[in-house]
Amino acid sequence: MTKPCRAPDPNTKTPKFKLPANATDTHCHIFGPADKYPYAEDRTYTPPDAGLDTFKALQKTLGLTRAVIVNASCHGVNNAPIIDAIAQSGGAYRGVANIDKTFDEKAIAQLDSQGIRGCRFNFVKHLGGVPDMDEFHLIINRIKQFNWHVVMHFDAIDLVGHEQLLDSLPIPYIIDHMGRVPTKDGLDQQPFKILLEFAKRDNCWVKVCGAERISSMGPPFTDAMPFAKALIKIAPDRVLWGTDWPHPNIKEHMPNDGDLVDLIPLMAETPELQQKLLVDNPHRLYGFTNK
Repeated sequence: MTKPCRAPDPNTKTPKFKLPANATDTHCHIFGPADKYPYAEDRTYTPPDAGLDTFKALQKTLGLTRAVIVNASCHGVNNAPIIDAIAQSGGAYRGVANIDKTFDEKAIAQLDSQGIRGCRFNFVKHLGGVPDMDEFHLIINRIKQFNWHVVMHFDAIDLVGHEQLLDSLPIPYIIDHMGRVPTKDGLDQQPFKILLEFAKRDNCWVKVCGAERISSMGPPFTDAMPFAKALIKIAPDRVLWGTDWPHPNIKEHMPNDGDLVDLIPLMAETPELQQKLLVDNPHRLYGFTNK
């Protein structure tokens, strides 16, 4: 039996912070609709539908014009939901796919032509834990020739256990949600120290999103800002931001996405840093073509 998943806040606030032109949400999902894009039979959770039309309305309210849609694990290796969204975006969307060893070079080339620029692996326990590592390395070798990156979704404790793996990666990699380090354990916790060290490496990128996931205080999640600021200071040219809409598997405080946008000037305090975080860095990594 799969766990049900809460719906996002339907009453998106208009943020007080005005985003720069071509601001990018580099971590968001599209769920369903299930009658068109069925969920995977082996999924660990079942979300309510949160489709492309709803996402477009969200972007308009927030002032976003670009997006990187990450195919969620509940869709398995069916990447049609994000491929179809990219095709309708006029160059404004890119995607991160779920793939397995059945995707050969020809299949990966097809995904590349459809706007996919990376793939993602979950290591977190509630999504199945450590993947098959033989398959992981096989896929890394296949995507290398396409200049893709790999997105790594860890729990904080996994950062301690996978230092050698990260050091060995021959391609750029992104660590999701600030490594899911719990704010209650402070800036001196070992997983965050490890994350800061990796953030210094040229092929490591970090998403300074997921404040609602690591916060110990709850809304407005400002206790996550010292962590985001430290990462931005270390790697201003390799940090990314996203909403994580529609916020799958949130147990306590479902965030309002307008409030999450208003955290941006608290983590990236100058217009120059905001431009890098929201526009320049994602453009460099994903190569958006819309104006």
